[in-house]
Amino acid sequence: MTILLALNWKMNKTPTEARAWAEDLKDKYAPVDGVELAVMAPALDLPTLAANLPAGVGYGGQDVSAQESGAYTGETSAAMLKDVGCTYAVVGHSERRDYHGETDETVAAKARQAQAHGLTPIVCVGEKLDIREKGEHVAFTLRQLAGSLSGVDAEVVVAYEPVWAIGTGKTATADDAEELAAAIRDALRGQYGAKADGIRVLYGGSVKPDNIAEICAKPNVNGALVGGASLKVADVLGMQGALQ
Repeated sequence: MTILLALNWKMNKTPTEARAWAEDLKDKYAPVDGVELAVMAPALDLPTLAANLPAGVGYGGQDVSAQESGAYTGETSAAMLKDVGCTYAVVGHSERRDYHGETDETVAAKARQAQAHGLTPIVCVGEKLDIREKGEHVAFTLRQLAGSLSGVDAEVVVAYEPVWAIGTGKTATADDAEELAAAIRDALRGQYGAKADGIRVLYGGSVKPDNIAEICAKPNVNGALVGGASLKVADVLGMQGALQ
């Protein structure tokens, strides 16, 4: 299965900065067999990426509206993302859940809307530190997954992101990542049958060039949702190179 490095810039990079990043990547990029790069960028950066990324590098939105169109000020529809060439849309990131009160039902509605327009949703799930410390991280994450995939078909990517490891410098061990990835895979088999074996399960949380290979070597981890390390081309190429 092709490894996916989904590079989540979060609220970073103006269009001018995005162009410089894309041009730098184009100068240095060489494809690696079995590794896919895709940039999850702010909506204003997407046309710039469309025009300047090297061939073979994808891109997508960091969020998408659950609505088709209409009076939803400030939102970005799936049709808009598709029109600028996106292939992915992140839904249910922990920051959206925490800061904007998104529920599993909202996440599922966004994922369905993305799929209706030919986008692959990257559905994020994962626990906070208190839940992990109580030993409830697997059950919590699987409940979140079930709700977030309600009515969603198998053309999906799942990203497990332990919230306590996002932007903190703390990283779950490769075994921690595999524990949840394996549990997620089993849950996906329950929902999608044999198609589950073709669904990529990513790990997200302080992924860097020096830990990506160990994490992605686990049998049920098929890539990473990368935050801080996505902002520098050197780090992105370092992660790609570590996976050769």
